[in-house]
Amino acid sequence: MMNVTVEAVTNTIRERSRQSRQDYLALMSATRQHLPPRKRLSCGNLAHTFAACSAHEKQLIAGMQAPNIGIVTSYNDMLSAHQPLQRYPNIIKQVAAQHHASAQVAGGVGAMCDGVTQGQPGMELSLFSRDVIAMATAISLSHNTFDAVVCLGVCDKIVPGMLIGALKFGHLPTVFVPAGPMASGIPNKEKALVRQRHAQGMVNDEALLAVESASYHSPGTCTFYGTANSNQVMVEMLGIQLPGASFVHPDSLIREALTRESVHRVLSACVTDQTDIHASALKPLSAMVTEASLVNAAVALLASGGSTNHTLHLLAIAQAAGIDMRWQDLDRLSAVTPLLAKIYPNGDADVNAFQAAGGTAFLVRELRRGGLLNEDVVTLMGHGMAAYENTPELQADMSVAWVNLDSGVIMPDVLRSFDTPFTEQGGLRYLNGNLGECISKISAVKPEHRTITAPCLIFESQSALKQAFERGELARDFIAVVRFQGPAANGMPELHQLTPSLGALLDQGFKVALVTDGRMSGASGKVPAAIHVCPEASVGGPLARLQDGDVITLDTELGHLFVHLSDEALAARIPAQKPVEEAWQHQSLGRDLFLKLREQAGPANRGASFF
Repeated sequence: MMNVTVEAVTNTIRERSRQSRQDYLALMSATRQHLPPRKRLSCGNLAHTFAACSAHEKQLIAGMQAPNIGIVTSYNDMLSAHQPLQRYPNIIKQVAAQHHASAQVAGGVGAMCDGVTQGQPGMELSLFSRDVIAMATAISLSHNTFDAVVCLGVCDKIVPGMLIGALKFGHLPTVFVPAGPMASGIPNKEKALVRQRHAQGMVNDEALLAVESASYHSPGTCTFYGTANSNQVMVEMLGIQLPGASFVHPDSLIREALTRESVHRVLSACVTDQTDIHASALKPLSAMVTEASLVNAAVALLASGGSTNHTLHLLAIAQAAGIDMRWQDLDRLSAVTPLLAKIYPNGDADVNAFQAAGGTAFLVRELRRGGLLNEDVVTLMGHGMAAYENTPELQADMSVAWVNLDSGVIMPDVLRSFDTPFTEQGGLRYLNGNLGECISKISAVKPEHRTITAPCLIFESQSALKQAFERGELARDFIAVVRFQGPAANGMPELHQLTPSLGALLDQGFKVALVTDGRMSGASGKVPAAIHVCPEASVGGPLARLQDGDVITLDTELGHLFVHLSDEALAARIPAQKPVEEAWQHQSLGRDLFLKLREQAGPANRGASFF
């Protein structure tokens, strides 16, 4: 039977979104009717679309009957996760030709790496790159010559950005195709320990670089369960990526078979009659990303300890589909979703171990057993989520077939059944109080650290906290308040530089926590943290009124975040202003190009989007 809370949350979102969702679907239907792919293009328009194609491809595209696939790619050879995508377009074109169809690379999108920009000025461009990628996806598809879309992307802002952009073309069938994770390197726990020792001055840069290089060492996605790998779970659960496709190694034989099958599936979702969006054979993206499928994605992310970045991305994706999803919805789902996976930073295992333990197929099976997934969804495999319990298997003819996952729990330290979870609830909490509202990820936080009351220390940047730690000024119980880190202030960079310092203090026996209007993402770990605080300090939020020594309570059990001051006393204080930077500090490395985006950015509790 369906879990009553999951059903209620789905219905709440559906009712809240009724008008906006109707408007979105009406727009998709009107687009299909009045702007069917290629049918309204002039001869000159068409000639431009296939000028570089072969004679056979020109005939197919001009004939209007054969589907033409638009490939949107984030390929570059600096990102390990995206480097394998170089060969995918040729594979897609080969499969399309076998099905009497055509395919063209419609365009590329920017793809920056948060791992490279952590603690660097470029991180201020990271979050907003998601919306830039959405616009680049729309530009790629703007020629209106494609009947279906294949999105090639993996990492942090790339997949959400592509999906937001593709939803503006939601009248078209769409499939996402990943590259898979790199082989396991040095254990993530060992890497984290060396990072922490480096922060304490016990390990030099050369030794740290050797460890980092042993962790990030080859083509493929980084193996910890951060935003990139959480993306893969998300798109599988939305039904727009093939079952079990997420965590197959880039060099595996089945990797190419899955790419080929992805093309077959998206072509099968096309129909000859381009004017009828309700045709039974058509599975447009707008019919797949729904209130129900978004709840499924949220439940799976909660059950697996996914990245906190998805508390932003899910909301922004939902908005692009005309759906009003909120943090409170995620909090309600977390209360009834058991934690079934332990993947670093939530545990010691990496995503390769998760895959070996049964992967997403096992996760789906157990969530369905618990009645935690909506079945009224459309996926690449048909209706419902049953097909996503199966795991892909390479056949003798190099095709792929899905077989039933008949194994039980084989790695109980990595993946558990619905009946024997690691915890009864998911690892996400919604907090509010007189400091605003925020979210907290507690899956890796020990129970004794989940509630803290302590005086605060105010920092205007993560580097200021790091410097105070290095000077030995933080050997005490305290709550670090790192403010002016929100979307409007500086683009909401991730604050990973805080983790080694605060983690070291926690290990030394001090009670420490973090409160910030910035982000921590999938690498947030054992230190209790209230993140994405809204309203942010730069727009006059309560964090701007705090002073050193104010006593704060961060209680993830009761969902509270407050300073021990009366409303009158807090309101009477003059808000601090964002520190003035020298011109080069906010203009260098392209940051000035994003000034208008910061000015237009919405709050974190609405997805931190400038749309």
